[in-house]
Amino acid sequence: MKMITGGAYQGKSEFVKKHFDCEILDGESCDFEKVFTAECVCNYHLLVKRLIENGHDAIAFTERLCRDNPEIIVIINEIGCGIIPLEKSERIWREQTGRAGSIIAKNSDTVVRIICGIPTVIKGEI
Repeated sequence: MKMITGGAYQGKSEFVKKHFDCEILDGESCDFEKVFTAECVCNYHLLVKRLIENGHDAIAFTERLCRDNPEIIVIINEIGCGIIPLEKSERIWREQTGRAGSIIAKNSDTVVRIICGIPTVIKGEI
């Protein structure tokens, strides 16, 4: 498993396209079950939001993903920085995304953070 993280529009997907030959599934709109067989999923933070909105347990889903698809590349935005949202649902989403990201990082051989298009390997190697 590989995790690619960083802020919005920092070059995460471009990094994956450059370094890995894989099809990228979009977590913003994909079928939930397809994630378990995907080579790569981007916008995992938006997948978490959709899971919550549809009454699913995002943490259990992420744990299952780690078990069932250990070769996947997960692209996830860092959304925990900045001002704490006023809306309770936004705080829940932010917290669940952070927990999901922590689970993915723990189970990943490689974790890369992209800032301004510059990759920094946090764990493992590319």
